[in-house]
Amino acid sequence: MSSDVLSDVLQAIRLTGAVYFDFELSSPWVAEAPPSSELAPLVMPGVDRVIEYHVIARGACWANAIGREPELLREGDIVIFPQGDPHVLSSAPGMRAAPDMSAYVRREGPLPMVFDAGGGGPERARVICGFLGCDDRPFNPLLTSLPKEIHLPAARNPSTGLLRSLVETAVAESHGSRPGAENVLGRLAELMFVEVVRRHLETLPADQTGWLAGLRDPMIGRALASLHRAPAQSWTIEALGRAVGVSRSVLAERFTVLVGQPPMQYLACWRMQLASRLLADGARIADVAEAVGYQSEAAFSRTFKKMVGMPPAAWRQHRQRLPESGHE
Repeated sequence: MSSDVLSDVLQAIRLTGAVYFDFELSSPWVAEAPPSSELAPLVMPGVDRVIEYHVIARGACWANAIGREPELLREGDIVIFPQGDPHVLSSAPGMRAAPDMSAYVRREGPLPMVFDAGGGGPERARVICGFLGCDDRPFNPLLTSLPKEIHLPAARNPSTGLLRSLVETAVAESHGSRPGAENVLGRLAELMFVEVVRRHLETLPADQTGWLAGLRDPMIGRALASLHRAPAQSWTIEALGRAVGVSRSVLAERFTVLVGQPPMQYLACWRMQLASRLLADGARIADVAEAVGYQSEAAFSRTFKKMVGMPPAAWRQHRQRLPESGHE
């Protein structure tokens, strides 16, 4: 049941993948990425948030978000920086370099863009770097619950596992330059991200809090599933407690501790996320209001403006003026 909630959120935030770089590297080498907010207009114009990821296709390297200790990445590993932090990949720990913004400008020809770089030394690595775009506003519960850095070692994945198969396919597609490779790589990037999130969910400590921890919790997972299954329903904390099979006080306390906000506040935020997508897709305001559980267009518009910061019509115009981002 809780896995449906994850799918629901992934669909609502409009996850979009794109692969841009295929690096052949020789030691010594270092590549430093700026905050993703600086990259978004160059690599994926029109998206709220850009998430950068790296697949170690061959060899090894070191990686870390700025301010964190470097970690050794080996062949088959994936590292993702969900919060868009500046970060470094290098042939040795502790190396730094000024970000080269010109490298992120889209060039003529098919993706991925292939680069040979480094000092020509004997230690070689191949790293595939790409980007995921998604909606950040008005409400993205998944992103807020992810850490600054997720490192998924290949050693944790059985050779027949889905993630290893996705990585191997991405490496092959990047190298082969087959027709349609750009589209395939984009979809593979999305699938890899989803699988990394699922693996991260499975390894959360028992005392972890946040939206993902709530998703994993049997009681709160059922509550989230109920809200997501029928967001337009006239929910009360009493009705949600009956649906989950616990008292309102127990549900309200545990939901707030794990998710970080009370159930009805979460529902209001989720309704605005659903509404924002419908508006961006061109739906009438009255139809959007009804779809997310409001009896009147005026009441919906007041709530939307209060929570999002602009009226529904202005939001729709703003989203429709954005450059094409590859969203479906």
